[in-house]
Amino acid sequence: MSEATTFDYVVVGAGTAGCLLANRLSADPAMRVLLIEAGGMDNYHWIRIPVGYLYCIGNPRTDWLYQTEADAGLNGRRLRYPRGRVLGGSSSINGMIYMRGQARDYDAWAAACGDDTWRWDECLPFFRQHERHHAGGDAMHGANGEWRVERQRLHWDVLDGFVEAAQQAGIPATSDFNRGNNEGVGYFEVNQHRGWRWSAADAFLRPDCIKRPNLTLWTGAQVQRLLVEHDADGAARCASAEVLTPGGLRTVRAARELVLSAGAIGSPQLLELSGIGQGPLLQGLGIETKHELPGVGANLQDHLQIRSVYAVEGARTLNTRAATLWGKAMIALEYAARRSGPMSMAPSQLGAFTRSSPEHVWPNIEYHVQPLSLDAFGEPLHRFDAITASVCNLNPTSRGTVHVRTPRAEDAPAIAPNYLSTDADRKVAADSLRVTRRIVDQPAMARYAPREVKPGVQFQSDEDLARLAGDIATTIFHPVGTCRMGRADDAGAVVDARLRVRGLRGLRVVDASVMPTITSGNTNSPTLMIAERAARWIIETRSDRE
Repeated sequence: MSEATTFDYVVVGAGTAGCLLANRLSADPAMRVLLIEAGGMDNYHWIRIPVGYLYCIGNPRTDWLYQTEADAGLNGRRLRYPRGRVLGGSSSINGMIYMRGQARDYDAWAAACGDDTWRWDECLPFFRQHERHHAGGDAMHGANGEWRVERQRLHWDVLDGFVEAAQQAGIPATSDFNRGNNEGVGYFEVNQHRGWRWSAADAFLRPDCIKRPNLTLWTGAQVQRLLVEHDADGAARCASAEVLTPGGLRTVRAARELVLSAGAIGSPQLLELSGIGQGPLLQGLGIETKHELPGVGANLQDHLQIRSVYAVEGARTLNTRAATLWGKAMIALEYAARRSGPMSMAPSQLGAFTRSSPEHVWPNIEYHVQPLSLDAFGEPLHRFDAITASVCNLNPTSRGTVHVRTPRAEDAPAIAPNYLSTDADRKVAADSLRVTRRIVDQPAMARYAPREVKPGVQFQSDEDLARLAGDIATTIFHPVGTCRMGRADDAGAVVDARLRVRGLRGLRVVDASVMPTITSGNTNSPTLMIAERAARWIIETRSDRE
């Protein structure tokens, strides 16, 4: 192994957070920054085309190909668990929906950390800082940032019918889900640019950042472990990493800080491989405990979506529009000519936030509605016209884990979400299916003669519906919380409120794993906000030392 190569900052993971961090930290030409990505470059054409997520998820070129453990809450099923393994990380393969969550999410983080700088009003400027909103800037949105937020470029009459039905069911219309309270029904805004996907790599590495002479990017380079050392005063420090590159094993050192941005699966995995975590678990795998942190890999949270399918009449959906070669050709022609139509689609076009039952003060469930249906992701579309109304519990109380199985970095960790493991989550699952039925039963949908195909009207009781949720629900790909932040007296906290790893100098975790609780909605843009804040703190720390 060669002698260590030194940079001022080493960022592990060129995903959503890592791309922004690399941009901000390398803005000072005097700072040498290394950005390390285990996957390859994002030059696969299906990354750019929005509907290409169908070809990126489950593809070893762009996906880690994880699976969950068999889950009792899902009646013993395992789920595919996509995570981006490519420049841009999961932002290169995700659903492109721009969603911040709700004000209460961040206020709860502030309470959990004992730090009011995490309150919604304090976080909002960091969302706005990198945002380029299609409507321009105002008190809620930014206009001059790198993260493009645009309207979708397609329209479906049957989804307009769902919007009207939701309003008849008591859900107000909204044109903006990102103002602090998400209640309402409307079309999602997306991270696209003129009909192309807009990933974190597009936003923060191109066109100029990646050309900076002080920024070095390694792709196809997988970090094997972080190295824990001790300063002269006996304090533990983590400033180096062993990296398997195409040219062999190399050691890199961060003169200022090492930042772990490998995501809610990769970050706890790498900490444990490095001997940072639960001592008994690590020792049982032959990994020497270098730093005891019992919270590593705990507190996994995710959004579980329950997919209801309704056959419809008198409305064209993607099921029949894409059923013939002629239909597919016309879809391709529309995208080639105008960058619109089904090939510009995010996985879900229409959203709604509401309450699963009256006792909830804030909206606690979210809908993703699609003009299509299929048995499972990756399966063929049904041969009849249909819509899918997927609903997820925004604030699940179930908690899972991510832990290494072996001391080898190339071996996937064990991912155990423990979905529907609490009575509260099972109740929300049953109640939310009833809300779906109430919306579809409204007069506005009658013109389409909707017929419930899945789960089926024969299932009515709480017990039936909760069991059915276990049979048909699937992840919406929002893992968070596995290196959560917390107060100094919180034994389960992995990082402090400034995202510094507890008891280790020189190391921060900056990604979705630091969330104490999951946000009320899609998690990609909240991860960017976290990275924006962390970049500010890292730069301020540098200034304090100089």
